Amino acid sequence: MNWLEISLTVSGELAEAVADVLARFAPNGVTTEQAVRFKDAEDEGTPAGPITVSAYLPADEKLDETRQKLEESLYYLGMIQPLPAPTFTPVPDQDWMEAWKVNYRPIPVGKKLIIVPAWLESPDETRIPIKIDPGMAFGTGTHPTTQLCLELIESVFTDGPMTKDEGRKRSSSVVRPSSVIDIGCGSGILSIAALKLGADFALGVDIDEAAIKASRGNAQANGVPDEAFTLGVGSVAEVLAGRFTVQKAPLVLANILAPIIVRLFDGGLADLVASGGALVLSGILQEQADSVIAAARGKGLELVEQKQMGDWVALLVK
Repeated sequence: MNWLEISLTVSGELAEAVADVLARFAPNGVTTEQAVRFKDAEDEGTPAGPITVSAYLPADEKLDETRQKLEESLYYLGMIQPLPAPTFTPVPDQDWMEAWKVNYRPIPVGKKLIIVPAWLESPDETRIPIKIDPGMAFGTGTHPTTQLCLELIESVFTDGPMTKDEGRKRSSSVVRPSSVIDIGCGSGILSIAALKLGADFALGVDIDEAAIKASRGNAQANGVPDEAFTLGVGSVAEVLAGRFTVQKAPLVLANILAPIIVRLFDGGLADLVASGGALVLSGILQEQADSVIAAARGKGLELVEQKQMGDWVALLVK
């Protein structure tokens, strides 16, 4: 079946009334969209501005009659308060679940890794595949913050110093880690990569329970055994309090946001790093890098490597 989309962009006070009218004729309900304003990097956002109200009418033998009745209802509502003319757009039916997958392709990262959508096979047998379902949680591998993290994780597991083109040579005190703590694990992509690169164990924590479920699903898609990847709801405080199987690790990961990373340093983030270990930090805009480096140094950590992609920066400190 094909559909006819009807949409109107109205003020907030009219949106509910318009939605009520459209809902009488749309068997699958009504959608609303509104812009969001952010005060700062940590703000969850506040809806602002006009609202677009949309509904879909089945393009069947009753479409003309349904459209006429709907337009009449909007006309009468417009007599109470003026409304903009509705926009009608034919929409062909399709398998939406399959359609959105078309945009996802395997992404080579660093020298060894390749991020592969879970429903595809890796096109490069020379790289280590990290299979991820992009629909599950933050951290699909398409964003620079995730790719930068993966490059730094790979570099920690790679023997030998870096070349001048890759940045400063890594200190010999940063050793190949046997275990990992992933703060804000999201989709689990970073922990899964570390495990596939050679770590024996990973702990992933996130304040969002949906992320824990997503991480478990992605771990299973990558053949990661349950005993190698512990997951739980929480953050730095919960790990330090001993709620999980480990309280320290030679490699700690935090791909969040710069202001949150700085705050987590005050909450004990550096205490998660075992002696001689390293901490990979990402989710940092270029202009925020100095504040994160300063926070790390304030906890006795030193910068080993800095990578940048576009406006985003990731740091390796030890």
